[in-house]
Amino acid sequence: MRGHLIRSLCVGLPAVFLGVFFVFPVVSILGLGLSSGGLEHLTGLPGSDTFRGVAWFTLWQAVVSTVLTVVVALPAAHLTARRKFRGRRLVRALTTVPFVLPTVVVGGAFLALFERLGLDSGPVTLTHTVWAVLVAHVFFNVAVVVRTVGSFWEGMDPGVEEQARMLGASPLRAFAMVTLPRLWPAIASAASIVFLFCLTSFGVILLLGGPGIATLETEIWRHAVWRGDFRAATALAVVQLVAVIAVVAVGNRLQRRRAVGLRTVVARTPVAGRWELAANLGLLGLVMGLPVVVLVERSFHSGGGYSLANYRALAVRVDLLPLTALEALVNSLVFAMVAVALAVTVGGLASLVVVHGPRALSRVFDLGLMLPLGASAVTLGFGMLIALDEPPLDLRSSRWLVPVAHALIGVPFVMRSLVPTLRSIDRRLREAAAVLGAPPAVVRRWIDFPLAVRALSVGAGFAFAVSLGEFGATSFLPRQPDRMTAPLVLFRLLGTPGQQLRGQAMALAVVLMVLTGLSVLAIETRRGSVGGDL
Repeated sequence: MRGHLIRSLCVGLPAVFLGVFFVFPVVSILGLGLSSGGLEHLTGLPGSDTFRGVAWFTLWQAVVSTVLTVVVALPAAHLTARRKFRGRRLVRALTTVPFVLPTVVVGGAFLALFERLGLDSGPVTLTHTVWAVLVAHVFFNVAVVVRTVGSFWEGMDPGVEEQARMLGASPLRAFAMVTLPRLWPAIASAASIVFLFCLTSFGVILLLGGPGIATLETEIWRHAVWRGDFRAATALAVVQLVAVIAVVAVGNRLQRRRAVGLRTVVARTPVAGRWELAANLGLLGLVMGLPVVVLVERSFHSGGGYSLANYRALAVRVDLLPLTALEALVNSLVFAMVAVALAVTVGGLASLVVVHGPRALSRVFDLGLMLPLGASAVTLGFGMLIALDEPPLDLRSSRWLVPVAHALIGVPFVMRSLVPTLRSIDRRLREAAAVLGAPPAVVRRWIDFPLAVRALSVGAGFAFAVSLGEFGATSFLPRQPDRMTAPLVLFRLLGTPGQQLRGQAMALAVVLMVLTGLSVLAIETRRGSVGGDL
């Protein structure tokens, strides 16, 4: 009886959570989009020059961003996978930090960089251009390629490439003809993830692209929030949703190919050469470190010198905002802790179903609970806005809807950390314990549980960092001014002229960056015994 109750809880709670807060909002969007008025908007989109322009820009900027990210990240993936040097783990951790940084923090960092270098106006301008968007996307997504390709590369047998070198192949030819084809499944898998993130980019487009650059994501937000045209926003959301599902399906297929192709080999790792190390770290420092350094420098700049004035101003409310930046930061921390609790509970139970449940149910849970990560955050927030507005699910004014949305995005991170760990537990350990007389509960307590806790802590760290900086879905949800989060406050500060407000924005961005960075460093200390990719 007790076992049946536990199994029902493992299946029922994640299913209800996903059904109410993801499936129902998405179905509501589809229903509104396919209704008579919505269908008229939807069928009229292909004939609209504006829509074709927005759709084309959304597509090509995602493709170019993906290619640039792979080109920049491959040398770093090789360095961390195939070379030994002091600070290797720290480099991996630091490359991961941008991936979970709030988009508004990254936008603020690049705005500060352009201002510092004089590229915000004049003959050469990067602010509010597509070049700023592309550079920011590379900054964000380098970690995806480094982690995904690097972990695959580290497990590849180097003997095949060494044999090609012994037969006279140059290093470049050996890489092109031997290593690259074997790496291709991992590169394609990472590229599909990067493409998805660039396709659904929101904060970067708003802040760095400006009003003259639009994607499907920003147009959904502008139609729904600025113009109040829900039917037009819904039509665009349907198109976005179909594109996301297609990319997720391709990504899942590439993930399966990568899993089949990987054969872990333990090999001697050579020490990185001085020039190789300097060139790789220099490139990473230029792409990822320079904006962060300038952001920190600008946060201390006040008046004609440097002081803590901008940080002290975080406790002072400005007329632009209904609360202080410090109060918004407290809101973000509270929401993040609630989101982590929800994500760990739902993701933990779902992981048990994926690993130990019936095969069909396992596949449904594995795919279904990963969809919120691939879905557009703006579409998710918009869906909640239009779906959860009537009793008994009138939750739009509830303070807990924001952490629920954050938890939906955090659950996939928990599952991606926990599922591989549970699957990797040697079955012989359980069988040996059972032979020695240990009941199933004791086996789970002393074998499964310690490993699961370490994996859960990694997933919880990612869920916390993602919640702390979430901007897309949150921009739709807060209905009370005193519940604004730090990313929303930062977006308003960055969008308003004035050096004093800009300085306060830089200070708030640095605080968010430090909190996120600490989360990632904590993850790195735990994941050494857990393994896995992002």
